[in-house]
Amino acid sequence: MRLNIFRRAEPDGSHSYLAVPEGKVIPAEAVNSDWEADSWGIDLNEETDYLEEFSIAQPAQQIMSKGYAITGSQGNANRRM
Repeated sequence: MRLNIFRRAEPDGSHSYLAVPEGKVIPAEAVNSDWEADSWGIDLNEETDYLEEFSIAQPAQQIMSKGYAITGSQGNANRRM
């Protein structure tokens, strides 16, 4: 599966990341945040338990249940600032 990644700045200076399958839009429940484009066409091994670069746990399971995957509230990444 290929993903498009969006990011949003957090008050503590870190970033949260949102992964959406390529060709899909940000779901309505997540669109009210200040997401900006980060990375396009990221290959996801659907067997992976963690997308380390974006601090996203269980990305395939999150996408199957919600249509997107998001950084956990306790694991915000500081990859690009």
